[in-house]
Amino acid sequence: MITSVKPLGTTILERIGHTPLVRLEALTAHLPGIQILGKAEWTNPGGSVKDRAASSIVTDAQRRGLLTKSQGLLDATSGNTGIAYAMLGAAMGFPVTLCMPSNVSQERKRYLKAYGAEIVWTNPADGSDGAIRKAREMIAAEPERYYYADQYSNDENWRAHYRTTGNEIWEQTEGQVTHFVAALGTTGTFMGTTRRLKELNPRIQCISMQPDSPFNGLEGLKHMATAIVPKIYDPNLADQNIEMATERAYAMAKYLGRNLGVLVGVSAAAATAAALQVAEEEAAKGREAVIVTILCDGADKYMSERFWAEE
Repeated sequence: MITSVKPLGTTILERIGHTPLVRLEALTAHLPGIQILGKAEWTNPGGSVKDRAASSIVTDAQRRGLLTKSQGLLDATSGNTGIAYAMLGAAMGFPVTLCMPSNVSQERKRYLKAYGAEIVWTNPADGSDGAIRKAREMIAAEPERYYYADQYSNDENWRAHYRTTGNEIWEQTEGQVTHFVAALGTTGTFMGTTRRLKELNPRIQCISMQPDSPFNGLEGLKHMATAIVPKIYDPNLADQNIEMATERAYAMAKYLGRNLGVLVGVSAAAATAAALQVAEEEAAKGREAVIVTILCDGADKYMSERFWAEE
């Protein structure tokens, strides 16, 4: 009789991270000595960079006894973190309740339904800030019912990237990375990765990117001047900040698909456009550079957007 069998394969948690760096060579063909590399976060099991923060937040809460089969997770999200929570809840056996603007893409809604998450829809005009306010209202009314993950204030968000993303970039570039570019939403990706890269080499330039106005199509990103600023955000960490127009991001998304065979989401395209801006600035100064950006998700959650068909 067989009494023990060695576990085979991997768990969902074990599949998170160690994403590849993709060379975006066509972007810099006119810029000798410049490389742009994109971290392909769509290869995470939940399809985005948010798997990293969500798994860190969830495992920390479970370790502290705050998240159980009866006391489920509550958080505000614009999509990807919610999908990561829902995936982990289904896999690890805890209920997930999410506050989310009702205008998120149809693909996001279908992912969340497939994972079985409970959704509380909020006014799309209020964006992610409206979802945050609703989550705060719900936890205040029933504090015993939920563990409020609060990804915008939870240090496990940025620590996930300090422990993983920063080290992966350093190892994958063999320490040659000169610039790091990332978009600002919860800001965890930029905060954690920047802190680690600066420890490894203080000369690495870390550039943040955000929308150029409060009314934009860069889903999941924050215009810091007008938004509820995440508690984990430290503006002093960035060596430079780039403001990005939605139209530039749309154009880059289409360019990457049609010329590199790389289909990414709008925020990832915006980060790539910012990386290209940095590349052109460095080339104008006669410098070489290895620029790494975060391709936070693929295009699968955005294919219903009209811009793909526009010329």
